[in-house]
Amino acid sequence: MESLLLDKIDQPSDLKKLNAQQVEKLCAEIRHFMLENISKTGGHLASNLGTVELTVALHRVLETPKDKIVFDVGHQCYTHKLLTGRRKQFDHLRQLDGISGFPNPHESVHDAFIAGHGNTALSLAIGMAWAKKIKHEPGLVVAVIGDGAFTGGMVYEGMNNIGGLDNLLVILNDNKMSISKNVGALARYLTHLRTTTAYYDAKDNVRSFLDGVPLIGTPMKKSLIGAKTLVRRAMYHSTMFEDMGFEYIGPVDGHNVEELERTLRSIYQRPGPHFLYIVTKKGKGYQPAEMNPGNYHGVSAFDPDGMPDPEVAPKESFSTVFGKLLVQEGTQNPKLCAITAAMKYGTGLQFFAHRHPQRFFDVGMAEQHAVTFAAGLASQGMLPVVCIYSTFLQRSYDQIIHDVNLLKENVVFAIDRAGFVPADGETHQGIYDAAFLSQIGIPVYAPSNYEELQYWLHYLLQDTVSGPRAIRYPRGGESAKLAQYPCTKREYDFLYETPGAEILLVSYADELEDILEAANQLNAASQNADVLRLVKLYPFTDKLIDTVSKYKIVLFAEECVAAGGIGEHLAYALQQKGWNGRFLHCAVHTACLPHATVPQIKQCTGLDAADLVQAVRSALTKGENEL
Repeated sequence: MESLLLDKIDQPSDLKKLNAQQVEKLCAEIRHFMLENISKTGGHLASNLGTVELTVALHRVLETPKDKIVFDVGHQCYTHKLLTGRRKQFDHLRQLDGISGFPNPHESVHDAFIAGHGNTALSLAIGMAWAKKIKHEPGLVVAVIGDGAFTGGMVYEGMNNIGGLDNLLVILNDNKMSISKNVGALARYLTHLRTTTAYYDAKDNVRSFLDGVPLIGTPMKKSLIGAKTLVRRAMYHSTMFEDMGFEYIGPVDGHNVEELERTLRSIYQRPGPHFLYIVTKKGKGYQPAEMNPGNYHGVSAFDPDGMPDPEVAPKESFSTVFGKLLVQEGTQNPKLCAITAAMKYGTGLQFFAHRHPQRFFDVGMAEQHAVTFAAGLASQGMLPVVCIYSTFLQRSYDQIIHDVNLLKENVVFAIDRAGFVPADGETHQGIYDAAFLSQIGIPVYAPSNYEELQYWLHYLLQDTVSGPRAIRYPRGGESAKLAQYPCTKREYDFLYETPGAEILLVSYADELEDILEAANQLNAASQNADVLRLVKLYPFTDKLIDTVSKYKIVLFAEECVAAGGIGEHLAYALQQKGWNGRFLHCAVHTACLPHATVPQIKQCTGLDAADLVQAVRSALTKGENEL
């Protein structure tokens, strides 16, 4: 059996020993390796299949970590991980104690920065490039940005501030939309010229010669530059990148390793900033992913000979149930609009987009714009529903405070992936929204099953309710156990009551399942505990505080940060009432959560049933010792 080249690549320097034929073979082996492994573990497939040649070429030319590669989002970093010593760890990709699905400096010196959210790479790269200049350090800083990131504003903010950095390269990986048009053989010829030293040498020689010609040299140089600009505009149709100060190169075939390598070597030898535009095919090398890259973007384990269940669109989930409910509401209310930020399928809005296309808005990877846009709609009498993952809603907090909440605009936030999220780890957890929305007094609702979602979504969309409000729900489907509890149409209610109980367990959403199991264990040991479900998380009613204050021990558990969380608000409210019982707040005390299953994350954070029971029993023991 022929040995694999990939098995001999333990660090980027090993790549430099390969010849052109071996490089082509290595790229094929990497694709086969990723397909075989991701089909078992799940992960981001199509985006990684599309960037194999680019990553190989980068590591053939660059010398990391002296040179820095900053990935935008990081969905395309698997080849990079394979080439930097992590091949043997791929069988535990995105699993507890395994490697992350995103770049992370804690994992490897070759990972320049963590990358879970989009639009950040260019700003980061500019900062790193300036740091190198200030410290007189050698090396190139490369930002690898997908075309999707160009729908977000940070990219343009960064481009407007490149400041003539000569150690910066931005690579636009276009696998969907065309930023710059390929206008045939002449454009390819110009690209070839611009990636040879002869072109640069000639340009420098002409510039130096004209600088030395008295009187007429400077005017001639200006005329030539002007003429060059006119020709350039005729050829490329857009000079945005060059107008911002970049040396523009492209388009280049992103699957031609030889051409990529030659281009990168030329760039490496020349002062920047450079902007390299490459064209790739998402899902390259695996026909189902090439034909339907959206379905193969993020996948669970699947049969590579069949069709996987795409992570973004399960058959039934809170997202799809919400999406179908919103269609019904939109049919009844012509003022209702749906807004998302590049997550139409992930938020279940494909149904609304199909039925009410004129009132559906996908603003791209631009959460800040989405919220202020919604405020503008609401100011003119419309009812916008902003549907964004919890982890991405963080990016729009200023707009929520200033543009929505100050004037109490009639905006509904539908917050998907709230609470713990499996596999993606610390970059994608929905553990902040309940805290930061409650901080500014926005009412927050958290249904625990589909029936509650249906009732409370309908309630929040009525004309009788006004101002900003939010409804949040977890990733995936409803819990079979929580589905057994009907919607009582009350903002809070008891799921379990025992006569004479002095212990109260309180929670909301998915954490209720662990609370119920904890109550069962306590009650089995005659440590009677009641279970209170919150649907409206904040603000509290006086009646709720009166109800909770009747108990001697109150445990509040939530998949939310402890500082500023709902439990902290409740503890303060009880204190203000004069309650002197024992309050236990079980919540998240660290932002660095593991990439693992939700039950495993709960174990790591002390939010599983066993830890909740132990917290109550410790409080009981402490109380007895104080008597």
